[in-house]
Amino acid sequence: MLKAAEIATLLAVVVPGALGVTFGVPSKVGTGGYAYAPLDKAPIGISFEFFTFPSYFTNVTATNQCLSNWKDLTGVWPPIRIGGTTQDRARYDPSTSAYVVYNVASAGDAPQTLTFGPKFMTLASTYGGSVVLGLNRGKNDIANTIDAAKVAVLEMSNLLAIELGNEPEYWKSNGQPIAAGTWDPATDAASQNNWDISVGRAVDRKNIIQAGNSNDSPPKWGAAELIASGNATVREYVGIYAHHNYPGGNVQSLMTHSNTVKNIHSFDADIAAALAAGKPYVFGETNSVSGGGAAGVSPTFGAGLWTMDYSLRATYSNISRTYFHHGTLGNCQYCFWGRYSMGAPYYGATAAVALLAGASHLTALDAGNTNYAAYATFDEAGAPLRVLLYNSDYYAGSGTRSSTSFTLTGLTSSDVKAKRLTAGSAMSRQDQGANPSFGGQFFDNGTCVVGGTETFETASVSGGQATFTLKATEVLLVYLQ
Repeated sequence: MLKAAEIATLLAVVVPGALGVTFGVPSKVGTGGYAYAPLDKAPIGISFEFFTFPSYFTNVTATNQCLSNWKDLTGVWPPIRIGGTTQDRARYDPSTSAYVVYNVASAGDAPQTLTFGPKFMTLASTYGGSVVLGLNRGKNDIANTIDAAKVAVLEMSNLLAIELGNEPEYWKSNGQPIAAGTWDPATDAASQNNWDISVGRAVDRKNIIQAGNSNDSPPKWGAAELIASGNATVREYVGIYAHHNYPGGNVQSLMTHSNTVKNIHSFDADIAAALAAGKPYVFGETNSVSGGGAAGVSPTFGAGLWTMDYSLRATYSNISRTYFHHGTLGNCQYCFWGRYSMGAPYYGATAAVALLAGASHLTALDAGNTNYAAYATFDEAGAPLRVLLYNSDYYAGSGTRSSTSFTLTGLTSSDVKAKRLTAGSAMSRQDQGANPSFGGQFFDNGTCVVGGTETFETASVSGGQATFTLKATEVLLVYLQ
């Protein structure tokens, strides 16, 4: 007869039919034949489109509160990245007293040209967490970019890295000056390498560059190609390799767990190349659907469940940080928050943050080939801390909502408590009045203040195991300590 500790080391077993699924919780980090990913203090962050960054931090009440909610969970401010398409339309103007200067025909448009001044970096310096700052390479004016980089290094004690250009694979078609003539991964890599060294030397800072920043599917335009093109001098100045990713699809395909796992696996070689070079790999810009999102997909609860699953699977795959992009205010379907309403994806991201908070390692207890997922985190001593269970069966809101039982084995306490992340359906949207809830709580439109009473469910443990029922399109966060 197996002892409880031995049961805990077994890999997850998927039991067919109504019996549901069973997952063994490892008794300690490094056991059970699982892969374990070491965790950054705050693996989930936010990317702000360059020209909108000042407005998010000076005009949108929810920004500080939404970020602060995560700080309350983890003890540290989430990382942010400032960049995007408009970083390569932005010229540094040391004489302007404005954060940014631009003109648009409509408030929902992104500017074709803009300038920014020292005050932009001063504002970024006030943030309590780390900041990655994207600067212009597309315009091929390295002197102007160096001027901005010098101010950033001087002003921003929280500066983690500088990006030199955003998604260079599109520059040829966009008419960016640097892409005149031949422009392919090889010419871009040579350009990046030269700029990395020049800017790094100019600001006298090693490991200051977040390199890569492409959106095409690896290996083309990927980190592995870029790393192979460089030398030891370049790698002295590159601190991080980054890639962008927008999986797309409809709500059902997006939130299906096996699809998320498949998408993340397409980055395996890129991640391995960065780690072999001794550098972390991040998703420097990502979200559900490119171009600000899709109205019928990105604001939904199903997209929120994708946000949760995707960020956790990325973290498990040794992607150190994932920055979810926020674009033009009022014209951004995938934004977690904006001037008025909360986006349902913020709930999924918050559940992921709650699982990872204060943990040292993460593992996936499932093989990634079904609709049912389980992730476990571990404390600094290596003991199991929390488990997150995910039923990615799709429920659109009509007909019978199926349910599946999830059994955890290897538990050592007499009972455990849990918080449920749920909504009326995968299509629920807070901006249409259908608030999700996480442990009975919600986030207020306009302010992101937590409302409602925090509610825990309790499950008894018998023989080292406990069983939970999750409806289709639901999540349960189980606290083991």
